[in-house]
Amino acid sequence: MATFEVRGGRPLHGGITPQGAKNEALQILCAVLLTPEKVTVSNVPAIVDVLQLIELLECLGVRVEKLGEGTYSFEARNVDLDYLKTDDYRRRAARLRGSVMLIGPLLARFGKGYIPKPGGDKIGRRRLDTHFLGFQKLGARFDFDTGTHFYTVEADRLKGCYMLLDEASVTGTANIVMAAVLAEGTTTVYNAACEPYVQQLCRMLNRMGAKISGIASNLLTIEGVKELGGTTHRMLPDMIEVGSFIGMAAMTGSEITIRDVSYDNLGIIPAQFRRMGIRFEQRGDDIYIPRHEHYEIESFIDGSIMTIADAPWPGLTPDLLSVFLVVATQAKGSVLIHQKMFESRLFFVDKLIDMGAQIILCDPHRATVIGHDRQIRLRPTTMTSPDIRAGVALLIAALSAEGRSVIQNVEQIDRGYQNIDGRLNALGADIRRIE
Repeated sequence: MATFEVRGGRPLHGGITPQGAKNEALQILCAVLLTPEKVTVSNVPAIVDVLQLIELLECLGVRVEKLGEGTYSFEARNVDLDYLKTDDYRRRAARLRGSVMLIGPLLARFGKGYIPKPGGDKIGRRRLDTHFLGFQKLGARFDFDTGTHFYTVEADRLKGCYMLLDEASVTGTANIVMAAVLAEGTTTVYNAACEPYVQQLCRMLNRMGAKISGIASNLLTIEGVKELGGTTHRMLPDMIEVGSFIGMAAMTGSEITIRDVSYDNLGIIPAQFRRMGIRFEQRGDDIYIPRHEHYEIESFIDGSIMTIADAPWPGLTPDLLSVFLVVATQAKGSVLIHQKMFESRLFFVDKLIDMGAQIILCDPHRATVIGHDRQIRLRPTTMTSPDIRAGVALLIAALSAEGRSVIQNVEQIDRGYQNIDGRLNALGADIRRIE
């Protein structure tokens, strides 16, 4: 198990480019199973979750070729369906949350899909009902073995239908869309997720020959086609990394330029950081963050405490709430962080309290942060990364604390952030990885 030894308290300076979007990559890579033809994907992030999914595709019989840094070609001409019943498949798929999105393409093209209960972050319940209810409405038969925790869906033929999703699940929407593109007839999906990740997937599928309309809205219409062909696709920059770097720059008093951010796809993220009092400039497709001696959290018009809450797109992504929370600890003013989606994602705040942060954990979903306005700096400490997003929030805290901090279980951070220590060290950070 690797650890980070962080010597914080020093401002950073320079430019940094965000990696390709992790959440988009997991969808796009599963979609290559929909066609026997070659699909070329660029700006693929070299992070643990993505690399494990690429290995899983290779084990399934997909021919994978690395064409350059972050660029791969995939050819799913000879998929080995027997591999789905092996212990190796069960082991590999179970450790990866994104493996659930293999089911939609497998069901659409081969009429069957198997998946063990997937892993991922331990941030509370993450139910999969939306996925399987959607498959059943398309005509699939569903079974869940409570003993082996193995999901099975099979169908002789998928038929288009109307469905109203019980939640605007990003992965659920992606899975259902990938199943519906090869179904017979027209499928209408209402309350669909419309995050940029889903938009990117739909546009790629259309280039492959699918007929999807309503992209970027919560009402998708999919006319089924008989087959899909190959295409090329480039991932968006990771909006979660962009937001993480904005918060890190403000909290550490750094002057940073974040390059090639695809600003138009950041949604409400820039506006929410401005509400935290963080100033920055858009320079073309770059974001320049000047050094902040202080930043002050706004209040609502009636003077009540600011609330930062997650919501389905175009609301704020829940993946950034951990960053907003840690950044607020050194702001002037107070903020209520409301994490609606996951009931265990705020439990990392005890680590920040140990560092001297003033945080009241109201319940599993809400925390009130009283900012220090840099009058009291966070203390260095030893901590453990519980999940990807909390892990990078703790790294930001360690970078702002004067002295030596140790972060254990950094494999969690590696699952979502590519070479984060190397890239931040290039800006002047002092992060040492100890294997």
